[in-house]
Amino acid sequence: MPKRILIPIDGSPQSAEALEFALAEWPDAELTLLHVINPVEAASSPGAGVPSGAEQWFENAKADSETLLAEATPPGATVSTMTEVGRPAQAIVEVAEEAGFDHIVMGSHGRTGVSRIILGSVAEAVVRNATVPATVVR
Repeated sequence: MPKRILIPIDGSPQSAEALEFALAEWPDAELTLLHVINPVEAASSPGAGVPSGAEQWFENAKADSETLLAEATPPGATVSTMTEVGRPAQAIVEVAEEAGFDHIVMGSHGRTGVSRIILGSVAEAVVRNATVPATVVR
């Protein structure tokens, strides 16, 4: 039975369902919500190419992450939160390994066909590369 569970949160209904699943399945486990700030998203941000623009983008992304994690936390639930910067799948796998988590529970967007091939799948990459068990909730 997992004692420390990492739950990646991206604001989607699927990540909320993953959190609900983990709370129901392992009520006594220590849960940590993780949001990964993807620096690739800065490329589409106006002004991100200038140093001050990039700093402002990052500050906004950190504030958005804090808000997202606070809103994802169910009332009365005791969870920890973390924010990391990097490629989402890689960051999730690294945090799970380096911080000693023994399980990952995450949502899946359920993409199929061409969109899955073109866009890739964070959940699939985590399942393939994680050194701990990973549960994907659809």
